[in-house]
Amino acid sequence: MAAATVAEADPAETDGVAAASAAALTDLRDTGWNESQLRQYTFPTRQIPRLSHTDPRAEVLINNEEPVVLTDTNLVYPALKWDIPYLQENIGNGDFSVYIAENHKFLYYDEKKMANFQDFVPKSRRIEMKFSEFVDKMHQTEKQGGKERVYLQQTLNDTVGRKIVVDFLGFNWNWINKQQAKRNWGPLTSNLLLIGMEGNVTPAHYDEQQNFFAQIKGHKRCILFPPDQFDCLYPYPVHHPCDRQSQVDFENPDYDKFPNFTNAVGYEAVVGPGDVLYIPMYWWHHIESLLNGGVTITVNFWYKVCFCTEVFKIFFQQVGPLLNMMIKGRYDHGLS
Repeated sequence: MAAATVAEADPAETDGVAAASAAALTDLRDTGWNESQLRQYTFPTRQIPRLSHTDPRAEVLINNEEPVVLTDTNLVYPALKWDIPYLQENIGNGDFSVYIAENHKFLYYDEKKMANFQDFVPKSRRIEMKFSEFVDKMHQTEKQGGKERVYLQQTLNDTVGRKIVVDFLGFNWNWINKQQAKRNWGPLTSNLLLIGMEGNVTPAHYDEQQNFFAQIKGHKRCILFPPDQFDCLYPYPVHHPCDRQSQVDFENPDYDKFPNFTNAVGYEAVVGPGDVLYIPMYWWHHIESLLNGGVTITVNFWYKVCFCTEVFKIFFQQVGPLLNMMIKGRYDHGLS
């Protein structure tokens, strides 16, 4: 895994990738967002390439486990009509997991690990509610100036209504199944539906699965960091409820506690409706719905990697020391 060569799908064509990425980024800004909607951070970033799924460079990046924005997969085309009224009418009467926070940051925590830290107070709380209740709560918080925010995070399941099922079956499964098969990934573990208010932030964390991040409505800024920047991001220890999350507050970094954060370099993209961002496993990612950008809707496609495959054996041979460092860090890093 070439962790820090995102723009180098073909070294001879690096300038072409950057130019194509910049042109596509400009086009996107013209049609959907502007710089004033982005939060300001102290660390530098580089652009993640934006490529057609038919571009050979996109295949190289995915094979190298490096991020890329795919602009034309039609992966979730039937869902591009989804908005709050459509979902409210058709998504069904099941229960949905909704997180409520006192500010815009939704730091993930594992409820099962909370017993390890009796003094731990989560920054958000999870409530099960009907979709209509979520919509009412979201409108209520908007009227109150967004001081309390909500974020729906729910795996799509068999409680959804018929029209949502029809839309789901119309996803481009042919394309994504080929991605899974050619790389010998394990099974699709879940499709997570994410509906957030403008300005919501999911702080930096990493997952242990491959992810195709499909944007449906609104725009999200995604800032990624390769696994070799593990020591720059200071994860919580493995037994902490916030395992796999960074301790660094990107908006107000404490360089005395986290001096290596000065070395962090991000890779970023703003994704809009129809875009699919490949987020490789173990890549840190910080996700934010743009300021003043309205509601955002996203669906994740998560795949486990089959550890028994020859591909994964090669993977371990190539990045064994890095993974050893990551695993050791998860257990040994103290809580700062």
